[in-house]
Amino acid sequence: AWFGNEFNRKNTWYYDMDVFLQYIKRSNMMLQQGNFVADIAYFISEDAPKMTGTTDPALPLGYAFDYINAEVIKTRTTVKNGRLVLPDGMSYKILVLPKLETMRPEFLQKVKELVKEGAVVLGPKPLRSPSLQNYGKADKQLLALTKELWGNIDGKSVKTNDVGKGMVIDGMELKEALELVNVRPDFLALKTDSVLYIHRKVDESSIYFISNQAQKEQVFNAEFRVNGLIPELWNPVTGAVTRLDGYSSADGVVTVPIKLAAIESAFIVFREPGKTSGSKVDEKTLGLNYPAPANTLVPSQDWVISFDKAMRGPVNPVRSKELFDWTTSANDSVKYFSGSATYSNSFVLNNYKSGSKVVLNLGQLSAIAKVKVNGVDAGGAWTAPYQVDVSKFVRNGNNTFEVRVVNTWVNRMIGDSKMPEAERPSKTFNYTYKPESRLLTAGLFGPVKVMVY
Repeated sequence: AWFGNEFNRKNTWYYDMDVFLQYIKRSNMMLQQGNFVADIAYFISEDAPKMTGTTDPALPLGYAFDYINAEVIKTRTTVKNGRLVLPDGMSYKILVLPKLETMRPEFLQKVKELVKEGAVVLGPKPLRSPSLQNYGKADKQLLALTKELWGNIDGKSVKTNDVGKGMVIDGMELKEALELVNVRPDFLALKTDSVLYIHRKVDESSIYFISNQAQKEQVFNAEFRVNGLIPELWNPVTGAVTRLDGYSSADGVVTVPIKLAAIESAFIVFREPGKTSGSKVDEKTLGLNYPAPANTLVPSQDWVISFDKAMRGPVNPVRSKELFDWTTSANDSVKYFSGSATYSNSFVLNNYKSGSKVVLNLGQLSAIAKVKVNGVDAGGAWTAPYQVDVSKFVRNGNNTFEVRVVNTWVNRMIGDSKMPEAERPSKTFNYTYKPESRLLTAGLFGPVKVMVY
């Protein structure tokens, strides 16, 4: 296929992608728990069948939405505690109507029933029925319903109309409407807009999946709409669960200092009740959640890099005092190499006590790394912060380690594109890459550090 991502044994990274698939499995499992939390339901109109609609007015930061169609509203929706509720447990605070002039009176009658029971509806009133059914009479029925629901709303001086237990709103931005009905943001990443979130509710517990969309580290205070529960960090890359002791909890919001590496994601889970406090969230509480290492070691600068000869790497190991991007090499068998190369080195650990945490931080690399410490497989890394917990494999004194790095086929295909097509050792059905194509960074760049906690 010329689209998507095909997994097969001819991928350079096929036998190394287990660490990536473990992340996918953990994330899939977590994101199937409970129910998705969304405050907004955008009605997609009664037009010809379609899957999505518009998000107009725009969704403000800190909230999530769903699309909803007429059939679901008419046959499956009720109102409970001022929220639209579906049988599977999904609920929404505001139903947003699209800016269309048409609506069938049968549908608007259902909307009227929901509003009387306590629903909140935001949007302009329709002017006529789109259907030829009951032609003429349908328009009169619709206008009677709109007069009852929208009342004297003009979108300027009058923007709301109370109907039964509910309310109809027009002429407001969504943020203003949410504030009017006292719905605070579900999640906010203060001082940054590069962090996205998904919230799922499991009974009284909450699961937030947050992801840094930026190519740089983000440190921020995160506000979660959670009442008096303790935050935990569930790492989808490693599977580790860590309690976050640095946080404050007040007025139905838990504020937690968070640090995410470039493009890093994390699950913040709330399960256990904690004390409500107004304690300050600052660098000190950030340090509680992400403690600094007690000691940092740097391996020797004598790197030995062994490339896979079967993948046309150099015959002899490359020795270097510093780490480098393969594409900067003057040796074409390194510059255009695609496959795996093993970096060998060592470090000395003194006064190591059992129970201490030792992390091998690889700095930067492309694309997947597998690590051995003292000859034993210790794990792998494929995304920032590119680090592996090696606590179980280290010892006092000298420790040897290997980092086997594998890149993609791209650089080899660019290199081979410089050859006549009949002579190219690598082949593909669709030659996307050309001699002038940009090479992708490859290899281990570091700086490599051993961090002791």
